[in-house]
Amino acid sequence: MAEKKFESNLIIERPIDEVFAFFSKAENLQRITPPSLDFFIVTPLPIEMKKGTLIDYRLKIRGVPSKWKTLISEWSPPTSFTDTQLKGPYKKWVHNHKFTKINDRSTQMVDTVVYEVPFGILGNLVNYLIVRHEVAKIFKHRNKTILKHFETKPV
Repeated sequence: MAEKKFESNLIIERPIDEVFAFFSKAENLQRITPPSLDFFIVTPLPIEMKKGTLIDYRLKIRGVPSKWKTLISEWSPPTSFTDTQLKGPYKKWVHNHKFTKINDRSTQMVDTVVYEVPFGILGNLVNYLIVRHEVAKIFKHRNKTILKHFETKPV
């Protein structure tokens, strides 16, 4: 199966350092993930985020329990970081988070995910029918939750 790419773009009305600080706390991932995934960070908190950090999670995909292990493969505060799936439901999952300062009060966040679904041609069909929509739905929820979080913070 060929790699697939998903991209999400969000403008957050907060300074880049504040936005990056939010994402550098692993426990916030649990806060922004849709409840339907029953997402839980197994690695003891707090987690020091840096290149080489390993994080274990458990979640449910369409009700099926799954384990997920990621590696922070790139860490460049306050402009970007990348997490790479080492173990999980995808054949490949590389998620880059890029933060760009627009001005002193605003930050552009671009999430780019390159992924592959296992099972060859069948995986292509499953991606077309289900996975790509589920990924988009997850990021829609995340973006809504992120904006809600930052709108309630004092300037």
